[in-house]
Amino acid sequence: MAKIFFITILFTMRFKGEVQMFTRALFTTLMVAFLAVGCSSNKPKNNQDDAANGANGANNGLTLELNGDSDSGKAGGLKTVYFDFDSSSLEGATKAAVEANAEFLKANASVDVQIEGHCDERGGRQYNLALGERRAKAVRDHLVALGVESKRLSTISYGNERPVAEGSDESAWGKNRRANFVVTAK
Repeated sequence: MAKIFFITILFTMRFKGEVQMFTRALFTTLMVAFLAVGCSSNKPKNNQDDAANGANGANNGLTLELNGDSDSGKAGGLKTVYFDFDSSSLEGATKAAVEANAEFLKANASVDVQIEGHCDERGGRQYNLALGERRAKAVRDHLVALGVESKRLSTISYGNERPVAEGSDESAWGKNRRANFVVTAK
């Protein structure tokens, strides 16, 4: 800012009358500075963003990004749900994970999600797409039964097309048999 002021003064004083132009240069520089400050804006506080980003404590300081997903940890408190081989049943830890996600979604009413059904590499393409769809729908149906509005949930199956872990062993397969949550609105 000081450089602009100094350059303006030198330019003005060199080509025009000194006192009058100094005053004009000072006035012009100050007007530019006030306009620059006046045009900058602070985004007004949006309570919906606060709720979605955990201002109410439901997010525990975790990142919640639009199009963020539970696989990458950018879907707030939503956790990926893992399934047994060739299964879409919600039992044990799988059911507990869905119930925790239901609590998060109920506490963050502005968050909408897409539930992606995924499979490991075993099985044919069509079979895995159908299994992924059953997994996504099982999660959605349980969330609705727990009180999450169905209009906030959509499903899609990727079968074995988008593995999160590469490899042909139980360690990789277990990570790929999942329902991933993607934030579609916050």
